Amino acid sequence: MRRPSLESTLLVPQAVGYRLPMASLLDRITVNPKQCGGRPCVRGMRIRVSDILDLFAAGLDAARILEEMPDLEPDDVKACLAYARRRIDHPLLAA
Repeated sequence: MRRPSLESTLLVPQAVGYRLPMASLLDRITVNPKQCGGRPCVRGMRIRVSDILDLFAAGLDAARILEEMPDLEPDDVKACLAYARRRIDHPLLAA
């Protein structure tokens, strides 16, 4: 069975028949002080959100990341991006 591409699930959610709400995506990101120094990881595995972001920064696309890390699912990659977006998207209050 072939996995749907990240792009198809983001742009055309009807193509896969469902769309996870943002809260469900973020539930895939776990933080455990006894694992990976307390850094955010994917579904309790030792795959850090920063690892996924580093792979994107190195030029890999979502399909290649999923090939390289077979334990990941397309929604895990989306969850990492959603988590990162939430972490940086906060208002700065001017004093």
